[in-house]
Formats: sequence, structure tokens, C-alpha cells
Amino acid sequence: MNRIQAAIITMSDSRSQSTEKADESGAVIKEILEANDYEVVHYELISDDLDGIKNSLIRVCDQNISLVLTTGGTGLSKRDNTPEATKAVIEKEVQGISEAMRYHSLQITPRAMLSRGVSGIRQNSLIINLPGSPKAVRENLEYIIPSLRHGLEILRGEASNCAGK
Repeated sequence: MNRIQAAIITMSDSRSQSTEKADESGAVIKEILEANDYEVVHYELISDDLDGIKNSLIRVCDQNISLVLTTGGTGLSKRDNTPEATKAVIEKEVQGISEAMRYHSLQITPRAMLSRGVSGIRQNSLIINLPGSPKAVRENLEYIIPSLRHGLEILRGEASNCAGK
């Protein structure tokens, strides 16, 4: 498989309204993706608006981008809409990815149980909700990235999902 195309979407009301606040979580995602031979072909910073998130996810998946990583909006505040937007646009949930991230994070902090992030498939795209903090993004993405390439190859019909094939 050639370099896998990826998109980064950061959800943050405060950062989307200010040019002075850097998107540190998005930068961490980009760094890790590029270090693992992914090609970041789309990046955007948007507000936590439910419909805006849904529209952005649909637009990116319609571009046939294999991996869509979101950051932010997975907590308990009233404006945290990323999981709901993701569930509204995916066709299949991939619970194992989110469960693995929560399990891994629980080894670091009990607050990981407060994450509501989900993962799923829309068309030929895998969408994964990462937490909003740069530290949690790094911990989670570095944990799951070794397994993602194989999953994306299966999704794209470029590999078998059977161990013996």
C-alpha cells in the first residue's frame, strides 16, 4: 500500500474563533502521522457545532480520504458534540479502536473513563475521535497507529482480514 491519505479535523470553539491560540493537538496528530508515512491531505479547525462537524466529516469522507482523525469534543461539556456527529455519519462502528484507547489511557489516568470518543467507517474512510489534549492525543495515537495500516488495507480491499491468507 502506498502512503495512506489522512485528514485532521480539530473541534474547538475557542481555537476556531482566535488566531492567537495554536492547535497543539492537531499538530501532534500531523507529527505522528507523517512519522508513520501517512500523507496529511486535509486539515481544518472548526467549532463544536454538531451540524458543522457532521458536514465536515461527510465532506472529507466524500473525498475518499482513508483515515480521518478528529481531536476535541469528546468530553462531558454541553458543547462536546464530536461523538454524536460521528455516530450520525458512520455506517459501521469500530468499537475496538475506541475501547483500546480508553483501556490504554486508563493505565495512565482514571479520567480516561470520561472520554466518549467513537470510531467508525463511512464509505472507504475510517473516522477516529481522539481526545482534545495534546498529551492524550499523543498517548492514544501512538498506541493505535501500529494496527491502523492493516485495518485500512482491509477496508480498502487491499489485504485479507484472515490471519492465514
